Amino acid sequence: MNTQRIAIHSPGAPAAIGPYSQAIRAGNTVYLSGQIGLDPATGTLVEGLEAQAHRVFANLRAVAQAAGGTLDHAVKLTLLLTDLGDFAQVNEIMKAYFSEPYPARATYQVVALPRGALIEVEGILVLS
Repeated sequence: MNTQRIAIHSPGAPAAIGPYSQAIRAGNTVYLSGQIGLDPATGTLVEGLEAQAHRVFANLRAVAQAAGGTLDHAVKLTLLLTDLGDFAQVNEIMKAYFSEPYPARATYQVVALPRGALIEVEGILVLS
């Protein structure tokens, strides 16, 4: 079976900064590319972990909506942090964007992220 891949784009999230799509929909599954805390209006990184985390989840929400879903359709997230000491703060911020049952998740500490970001999040949605 050949599933059609559909590129998803939202003006409510920053344009891709490389050769990739903001998301790809294949059937009922949407693969959200990693988002960092870039302001979609200016293309600049917002300051500080809290602001970056909120911006990341807002960017993901915009792309999910462009795909015909919401963050409630998220089944899996991957969080990349430059400091695992920020883990608890990010958990609290996530509660403003996701409700139970929360998506499955993995969190990793990484040495660096694009543009000096402190957090990056990617996800997978399943639409009905």
